[in-house]
Amino acid sequence: MKKALFILLLTATTAFSQLANQNTILIANKDEHGSGYSALWGYAGPNGREYAILGCNNGTAFYDITDTTNIHEVDFVSGVTSNWREMKVFSSYAYVVSEGSNSKLQIIALQYLPDSVSLVATYSYSGYTHTHSISQSGPYIYLNGGNNTIGGSDQGGVTILDITNPVAPVKRGSWSNYYVHDSRILNDTIYACNIYDPPGTVSVINAINKDNLITVNSWVNNPNPFPHNCAIPNNRKYIYTTDETQSPNGKLKVWDKSNLSNVTLVTSWQPTNITTAIVHNVEIYNNLAVIAHYTAGIRILNISDPTNPQEIAWYDTYPNNNNAQFSGCWGVFMFPSSGKIIGSNIGEGLFVIRVGNNITALSNNNTNIPEKFSLKQNYPNPFNPSTTIKYNLPKETYVTIKVFDITGRQVALLADELKQAGSYSINYDAGKLSSGIYFYNLHTSNGFSETKKMVLTK
Repeated sequence: MKKALFILLLTATTAFSQLANQNTILIANKDEHGSGYSALWGYAGPNGREYAILGCNNGTAFYDITDTTNIHEVDFVSGVTSNWREMKVFSSYAYVVSEGSNSKLQIIALQYLPDSVSLVATYSYSGYTHTHSISQSGPYIYLNGGNNTIGGSDQGGVTILDITNPVAPVKRGSWSNYYVHDSRILNDTIYACNIYDPPGTVSVINAINKDNLITVNSWVNNPNPFPHNCAIPNNRKYIYTTDETQSPNGKLKVWDKSNLSNVTLVTSWQPTNITTAIVHNVEIYNNLAVIAHYTAGIRILNISDPTNPQEIAWYDTYPNNNNAQFSGCWGVFMFPSSGKIIGSNIGEGLFVIRVGNNITALSNNNTNIPEKFSLKQNYPNPFNPSTTIKYNLPKETYVTIKVFDITGRQVALLADELKQAGSYSINYDAGKLSSGIYFYNLHTSNGFSETKKMVLTK
């Protein structure tokens, strides 16, 4: 009898045992708004301060995490009650959506930080009342799911909002072939995760023309097709997808997408010694992938070889167990400059952790770093109505790119954010402007500034 009891206890202990946290240090855990936390995102201001934006059941909380000895909530913006709230940032504005009834799109000004934030607008258009998730690339917001494309029905695909004027979005094109749960945008290409139908595909959509979205191809996310979100490493040959399934347990998958007509599965990944937990979200920072893995917490991978991800650090935000349940870590975000990683936990709120310098270096390790700052001439030029603007940054800096008309009036804001060293490209759609001469200016926080002329001919 004693032997049987010992075996039973040993089995139970093994099933729920947790490996010690590795290569991470907890800075703070903030649980000030009850259970029902959801997504989060980060914002690095032009003054170098860092903020965590946390989705809560009844609104959005803003935390100043700059000083590790004084991490505190700055402000809170109420919203429609919802167990799902997601946000992205462009310029000094946060864009917040939820699945709550009639929640629409909240636009929250961040320029008053570190003192406060301010709800400046709640945006909608005919038939649109709520969204499942939100993506951002340059001066464009992408609304995913909910009823963003089909008013009154939760079968929404993806809709693009032009936010070159950050407080006055303009509705552009939509794609409604399938329900889109989440999306990732790279070089005006949308990778849409169609989690339910037809079923479980990832669609590739050409979005160069923001008013006319064109399907390039789709592939079924087999086995266990249930693509929740995705991210793309630097070399762009591969794509990582997450399967949010309970049975079998959802895994991180690596796909070779070099041939979009024949996307092939390379490998799948699960946390060290854990085969039961469910993966949720993945974010990539150069050679580092940071993953929200529900009951397994925050997981950090070295993806220098994208086909062979190696786990190098983790922090278990949910030490209760590693069961296949939708509890624990929801979202993650990394500040590459400081090495801080923030994670949201459904029942326990905001976690702020730090990783070792050697790990932070991987997030900043871009082998294609240019030698000097430069702003390239747009191409084509003259153009109608779209053109590409490229620029180079030899070091991390805060960047603004503005477009002015011949009188000096600002007509567009194309970038306003902290950028890592690297080469960048922006596709600028000037379809709403009149023919004429325009100027675009790149300005960085370390004093570099350059202006070039372009001609719009309609």
